[in-house]
Amino acid sequence: MTDDRHVAEQSIAEALRSLGSSELGLTSAQAGHRLQEYGPNRLAEIAQEARWRRLLREFTHFFAIILWIAAGLALFAETRSPGQGMWQLGIAILAVILVNGLFAYWQEHRAGRAIDALRELLPQQVKVMRDGQMLTLASAQLVPGDVILLEAGDNVPADCRLLTAQDLRVDASTLTGESLPQARSAAADPEHDLVLERRNLLLAGTALVSGEGRAVVFATGMQTEFGQIARLTQTASKSESHLQEEIRRLSRLVALLASGLGLVFFGVGLALELPFWASLMFAIGIIVANVPEGLMPTVTLSLAMATQRMARRHALIRHLPAVETLGATTVICTDKTGTITQNRMTVRQFYLDGRVQDAASASSGPGERQLLRNAALCHSLKVGQREGQAVWQGDPMELALAEFGRRALDCSDLKLLGMIAFDADRRRMSVTVELDGQRWLFCKGAPEVVLPLCDCLEHEGQVGPLAESDRLAFEQAQQAMADRGLRVLAFACKRLDPDAPPAEQGLTLSGLIGLHDPPRPGVAEAIGRCQAAGIRVIMVTGDHPHTAVAIAREIGLVRSDHPRVILGESLRGMAAAQLQTLLESPELLFARVSAEQKALVVNALKHKGEIVAVTGDGVNDAPALKSAHIGIAMGLSGTDVAKSAADMILLDDHFASIVNAIEEGRAVFENLRKFLTYILTSNIPELVPYLVYVLLGVPLPLTIIQMLAVDLGTDLLPALALGAERPDAAVMQRPPRPAAERLLSWGVLARAYLWLGPMQAVISLFVFFLVLQQGRWQWGAALGAHEPLYLQATTACLAAIVAAQVVNVFVCRHPSAPAWSFSLRSNRLLWLGVGVEIALLLLIVYSPPGQWLFSTAGFDPALWWLIGALAVLVGLAEEGRKWLFKRWRPRQQAGGSRD
Repeated sequence: MTDDRHVAEQSIAEALRSLGSSELGLTSAQAGHRLQEYGPNRLAEIAQEARWRRLLREFTHFFAIILWIAAGLALFAETRSPGQGMWQLGIAILAVILVNGLFAYWQEHRAGRAIDALRELLPQQVKVMRDGQMLTLASAQLVPGDVILLEAGDNVPADCRLLTAQDLRVDASTLTGESLPQARSAAADPEHDLVLERRNLLLAGTALVSGEGRAVVFATGMQTEFGQIARLTQTASKSESHLQEEIRRLSRLVALLASGLGLVFFGVGLALELPFWASLMFAIGIIVANVPEGLMPTVTLSLAMATQRMARRHALIRHLPAVETLGATTVICTDKTGTITQNRMTVRQFYLDGRVQDAASASSGPGERQLLRNAALCHSLKVGQREGQAVWQGDPMELALAEFGRRALDCSDLKLLGMIAFDADRRRMSVTVELDGQRWLFCKGAPEVVLPLCDCLEHEGQVGPLAESDRLAFEQAQQAMADRGLRVLAFACKRLDPDAPPAEQGLTLSGLIGLHDPPRPGVAEAIGRCQAAGIRVIMVTGDHPHTAVAIAREIGLVRSDHPRVILGESLRGMAAAQLQTLLESPELLFARVSAEQKALVVNALKHKGEIVAVTGDGVNDAPALKSAHIGIAMGLSGTDVAKSAADMILLDDHFASIVNAIEEGRAVFENLRKFLTYILTSNIPELVPYLVYVLLGVPLPLTIIQMLAVDLGTDLLPALALGAERPDAAVMQRPPRPAAERLLSWGVLARAYLWLGPMQAVISLFVFFLVLQQGRWQWGAALGAHEPLYLQATTACLAAIVAAQVVNVFVCRHPSAPAWSFSLRSNRLLWLGVGVEIALLLLIVYSPPGQWLFSTAGFDPALWWLIGALAVLVGLAEEGRKWLFKRWRPRQQAGGSRD
């Protein structure tokens, strides 16, 4: 009869038999056959979209197709009507497509390091029993049925079932999020259903912190729990960021508008009996005038600059749109271990002589001596080398206890004689030592296990009987310390007779010690800033619920007496509607949560319309990091898997750096609107000349190539400077903007297209006609494309637009605050941008290459004074609008406007 139970539920003999193995392992022939059947013990990479396809996609989206059509028409028009500058236009548009596509591809390109990082966590070599002999083989050659040998410090190469275990404890935090090492034994475990909780299993990707053992492999490669997380990491789709949605919407809207206007005015040109090629050039000009060719490079470069600012604040951005997504974040789902806390155990309190005391008050007095000796000696730590120095290595909890005991008491005169190793069933360990020529037994373990072994109590250095009232006092102290989030251990000892065995009975109870994984400094303040900014923080951890609540209370995340705590087991059978309802609880924590369950919480929050950021550092966090709008990994303590799956990496592992990054992210959205207003403004003075050209029958005031000089030349650096504005002082005092709020709002459109743009169009056309009038041009008279008067007039029109944009960059620094309210030194890039803008204009107007490429010519220098005065007049008109706006809406906050 086939035994279909899991190997964890079977006895050792049954497990070996079900895997077709033995204590001596497999033969070489068996291993070779199974290697062909099961494949190498490595993580298979799921096929991803080819890089050439991803690159091609950046040149075939809707926005790019419009530009391709415009370039094709321009080059075709050059063949039909040479000498009209259409080839320069076509080449310039093709250059725009190339720059935009390469920028987008670089921005979206992710180095496929997640799988490599997972592989690096697995050991390269492992000790294996083959043909009855111990061999050292590459971990990739492991197969189900292999018997392997492991010891402290080894990483587990595959999922295996223990055959023998001596003082074996494993760090499974990369899979479970549990901060404390977990004991493992070889006994059958039919009690636990979850693989992660079974005490006789060692899972791939975990590590032994103490002890040694022998185990039989039952799963390799992608069939391991580790492999399932790898599969989730590979297949989890990355959600499109809010900025990506907005840019896609904006690009489509602008492209449709430009194409529609181009077709309409092509028809208008034909209706006015313009030549076909003139009408076509007119239509292309309309399209080029309305498509902000510099938008995508400017957005990309602006985001790249924001990432540099964030890096200086210890936040490394791996995915550019994540910069803006941070600013829209409404919920942060944060892990506890290593993110909120330091993942470093420390002794916080001890209970002795009837009272709970702080660890700092410990001394070597008679009443505390035995407790400190016990803490210093009762461990399984080993001496290792680090930077040439001898150091203790092993379980972080035992390291903390040993440090606590030895800090207050010199134990160099004590000699270790033997050890009764920790066992998962006994939940305690003991050591025997020689002290002053006598043997002593020191025992530590769970209070509920150690207390029944005691019949005496040490109180103020004196030993007496342990009364029931004393037991009750210890139990109450244990509960009080546990409620503070401490892991509590009991300590006992006894003097052994010369020939007596070291029996763990008849002990003298010394006291209790509470250990704590402390929060990182500054986390409480960071939580407070998040709350002030309207950002909800939810702890999602694999740790114990009492520990999670205590830590949450310590950092100010929980303030009420009864927060809602949801266990991972509850999530498994919970309907989507139930989870959505639970997420509305004001104070909510998730504990004992697995990787899949953490991703369930993230997806449920997304379905509620939240913008979700998730923090994490372990392998178990990778699927949720990819599923969230933005994943945040720890740079110092985080695994490579988490870093590869994240959008942002905290270089200092400090939760407070998230808040700084959110502040920068909020500023990015405001800055995007600033330079969007700036670059859209120049579309109107570029469009109106074509309307005048067709409707009034005058020479074209601005050529297409001169439009591109503005969009891709003079406007680019000032727009970037607006994207580099510092965050407003009050930006973290406002709630997150609504998810439905658009980047291109009606306020932005009205300000650019109905106010600033028309004013620029008026002054540029005024200057154009002024130059023509001074040249004695007669209305209706034709001008050749290369006549000096026409070149001077179009150049003056171009100069007026650029001069107006020089002033515009200052008034666009804020939609409602006056330009003079900002320090002129607060944004040095602004002055650089203006300087480059003016220098480019002068090169275009006066240098021979500029005149040849852009069809320009120098004009009367006195005209510069008029152009400058008209540009300043436009700026004063905008400042007047701001003054009226603030007067009519006095409650409008200067820092809170989102026009």
